[in-house]
Amino acid sequence: MTLVARTRTRGVQTLTLDSPHNRNALSAALVTDLATALTDAGEETDVRAVLLTHTGNTFSAGADLRDPPGPDALVALLRQIVELPKPVIARVTGHVRAGGLGLLGACDIAAASTTSTFAFTEVRIGVAPAVISLPLLPRTDPRALARHYLTGERFDAAEAARTGLVTAAGDDVDAVLAPVLDGVRRASPQGLAETKRLLTARVLEAFDRDADRLTALSARLFASPQAREGMTAFLERRDPEWVV
Repeated sequence: MTLVARTRTRGVQTLTLDSPHNRNALSAALVTDLATALTDAGEETDVRAVLLTHTGNTFSAGADLRDPPGPDALVALLRQIVELPKPVIARVTGHVRAGGLGLLGACDIAAASTTSTFAFTEVRIGVAPAVISLPLLPRTDPRALARHYLTGERFDAAEAARTGLVTAAGDDVDAVLAPVLDGVRRASPQGLAETKRLLTARVLEAFDRDADRLTALSARLFASPQAREGMTAFLERRDPEWVV
């Protein structure tokens, strides 16, 4: 059973994260299924763009702490989204946490409903938003990112749009996306591919420069005593020992 459903309408391939048992958390299995679906979409000549969305009220709860993907696998997935020669557009109508925000950062365009919420919760379990910083740092407001990285606090769709985490927000996310999808359907495949290459050059420089270092940092932090305490506390629904 795949954790990523596929449908296609007028050249737009919709990939739907469909892992309700863990709120679309990034498990090793989901990361593998999404990577496969992206590869297939990239090879289909009649696919003009990819729309990445979700079932349920959560786009992604972040890394699956019970079955996490390896840092290398997550880096590869994020880079695949950035390098795909077709626009990848996120459609969010729910909550996004931690690693799920890395998917938004990797997408070319992202739209969210006003009921969506966001949070970088890594610091609260003893780790850091290391790997997901590869697409996020070049694309988002640095002062806002500092606040949200360091506090782990929840913020709304208007703040996500103001800081560049998402492109736009509205009460009806499909109304927000309608002109975007119309635009990519009117664009030539070559024009889209080469324009995306221009737009992602700086992001890919970050991958080339920092991926090994941030992958090692992520692995070291997740193996640390504080991370073990933080993840255990999260799973047991209690405060970790360092809360004052």
